[in-house]
Amino acid sequence: MKQKKKQLRKTILERRDKLTAEQVEAFSQRIAEKLFALPEYRHARTVMYFISFGKEPETLKMVPQSIAHGKRIVAPKTVPSTKQLLLSEIRDIEADLAPGLWDIPEPRAEAMRPAEASEIDFVVVPGVAFDEKGNRLGYGAGYYDRFIPRLNPGVPLVALAFELQVVESVPVEPWDVKVDVVVTEERVIYCS
Repeated sequence: MKQKKKQLRKTILERRDKLTAEQVEAFSQRIAEKLFALPEYRHARTVMYFISFGKEPETLKMVPQSIAHGKRIVAPKTVPSTKQLLLSEIRDIEADLAPGLWDIPEPRAEAMRPAEASEIDFVVVPGVAFDEKGNRLGYGAGYYDRFIPRLNPGVPLVALAFELQVVESVPVEPWDVKVDVVVTEERVIYCS
């Protein structure tokens, strides 16, 4: 199982890395439009975003738009020693974020505005690969699989991915958490 996951992760990341900066930007813009049109997003007050790095859908550009929509935005800070996520409210990307673990932007220690998992009513989840059933292959550290059970039941888990990250089947283990919706540049997949 571990080997299958590792191989799929490698294949998809290699595929994603071949996208040009222009493709990432154009696809991310289409993903953002679909995300902002979701009724679940429109009804949410507090939205948690993963902060993008590398060739992920550009959530760094979506956060200011969500703030402009009147949403309270929360982003995670990683705690490597416990593999936990701490949450902080983000009001200004420039002032509130700095490169953290693996150079991923995350809340600065001096700009922390702690938030609780129970306050979140919409989560934008990262991942490497997804299938139409909502199975998710993450980066392998398990931060989100540990974090998601802390949310209130029924909080929508929405994955942002490029169409090339949607595969026929993601290998799963009992502790792997499924997402409810996958948004790509081409479609919105409501997972059964």
